[in-house]
Amino acid sequence: MVQMPAMNAVVEVLKSEGVDTAFGCPGAAILPLYKALEEVGGIEHLTVRHEEGATHMADGWARTNGGVGVAIGTSGPAGTNMITGLYTAMADSVPMVCITGQNVSTKLHQEAFQAVDIVDIAAPVTKWAVQLKEAGQAPWIFREAFRTAREGRPGPVLVDLPLDIAQQIIEYDPAIDAPLALHPVLPHPPRVERALDMLLEAERPLILAGGGVVISEAADALRDVAEYLNVPVQTTLMGKGAFDEDSPLYAGMAGIQTSQRYGNASFLESDLVLAVGARFGDRHTGKLDVYRGDRRFIHVDIEPTQLGKVFEPDLGVVSDAALFLKALAERASRRGPARGPGEWVARVGRLKSELGRREDFDSAPIKAPRVYKEINEAFGPETYFVTAIGLYQIWGGQHQKAHLPRHYQVCGQAGPLGWEIPAAIGVKKALKRTDPDAEVVGVVGDYSFQYTVEELAVAAQYDVPFVLIMLNNEYLGLIRQAEIPYGMNYQVDIHYDDYGTDNVKIMEAYGCTGRRVTEPGDVRGAIDWARKEAQRTSRPVLVEVMIEREANTPHGPAIDAVKEFEPLPGATA
Repeated sequence: MVQMPAMNAVVEVLKSEGVDTAFGCPGAAILPLYKALEEVGGIEHLTVRHEEGATHMADGWARTNGGVGVAIGTSGPAGTNMITGLYTAMADSVPMVCITGQNVSTKLHQEAFQAVDIVDIAAPVTKWAVQLKEAGQAPWIFREAFRTAREGRPGPVLVDLPLDIAQQIIEYDPAIDAPLALHPVLPHPPRVERALDMLLEAERPLILAGGGVVISEAADALRDVAEYLNVPVQTTLMGKGAFDEDSPLYAGMAGIQTSQRYGNASFLESDLVLAVGARFGDRHTGKLDVYRGDRRFIHVDIEPTQLGKVFEPDLGVVSDAALFLKALAERASRRGPARGPGEWVARVGRLKSELGRREDFDSAPIKAPRVYKEINEAFGPETYFVTAIGLYQIWGGQHQKAHLPRHYQVCGQAGPLGWEIPAAIGVKKALKRTDPDAEVVGVVGDYSFQYTVEELAVAAQYDVPFVLIMLNNEYLGLIRQAEIPYGMNYQVDIHYDDYGTDNVKIMEAYGCTGRRVTEPGDVRGAIDWARKEAQRTSRPVLVEVMIEREANTPHGPAIDAVKEFEPLPGATA
């Protein structure tokens, strides 16, 4: 048998599992793994400035190519710094393996330097958290870590490596090893038949595509079903991009925040909803009595415990999204020829044409919808976008178009500030082999930008170009909006001097470039400049757009009670 250092075996496993890039920060307790990365080769490593940044980079990498992202840190605070990233990946079903160093196993009970029980800390926000106890287990622990991260509902795993165990020699031959087999979650045929019966019986059905459709690569199968049965399709925020928003069958997004007026209207008129890979998040449903109404629900999810978690569906189906949709299409073809559009599709089309929101504002300060109008017109469907949490996430969900799966990346349930810069790095690195010239764009807020701004140094050091478009209202805008019912505007204004923090100078301090825009007519020119500048410099470029300071996004407690704050199309502004 072949003998090698345990960590060399780990690196061989990582490579065979499809890992070509890792994001991390070396420290004393994790150096055996770094020595193996150097000796074995084949994995590019980017040295981050903060371990949370490493997790978000691995997250963006995994969301883009469907692989398992890898983040590395040392012992103690390195692991605790990763918890936000693990939580984000757990919440959004992102496969990831985080590797932490640890003090020697004989010292863990003695409060040794940077010895913390990271396994117990990480357990609630991972699918599996484990400490390596025996060196000979190393390759098999990592095989199981990758299987666990991928199988069923994907998610993160943490593997903790005590220093003394990581330094040992083991027997392992990578030439005769391979990833562990995954077990597909097939739908039970009678439930597929019942779902089809319910769809065909409905007069006004909708398909609701959640993030599970993207994860399972089910976009083509979704389109086939929708077009064959002529059923309009809505997406959740996590499902954005699963269905082309220019399709005549696209019926928008329902919700109390990231939604369209026509999306809510279409949903309220529907009599059946086939939800595939969606978890009925509270910002989507709002008040459940309104959301449920008299309509029937079919809920399809790969995770059995999701069924009935928020409310009991009329029919539950445990299945991988793609396998369910393919089975549904196959059975539909047996029942008869493809159906024509019908009155319901025409009705959804009328709602779409009648119930829009304005974007053509020419006033200054710039109104946020105008920025998204410029984004939609400037970038093609093949562009990759990342965005995080705040008013700009809501405006993005309402106004920005997405056409392709895995091209609109958003942190949904956890909503960590600062996700965009490291995620954009991960997205860009994920494309280095398949589409190295693809454009990556991060849409950020001024506050979120500063949470992980240090990761700009990573992008500059490793020549990772992308465009950042900042909507800067010099406020904690979402919290200011949330304070309105309290009659407050307290501790949310972060304005000082002329513009507050000079974000263009921050970019320059990291060796990058940027421009500030204050007039709506200058937004498009600045975007065009930034795209060329990112390509020229191979570094991030910022377009800082100064928007109206106290603008509000449409929102409300229920999908039939969303308040509009801006003039609607046809109204006089």
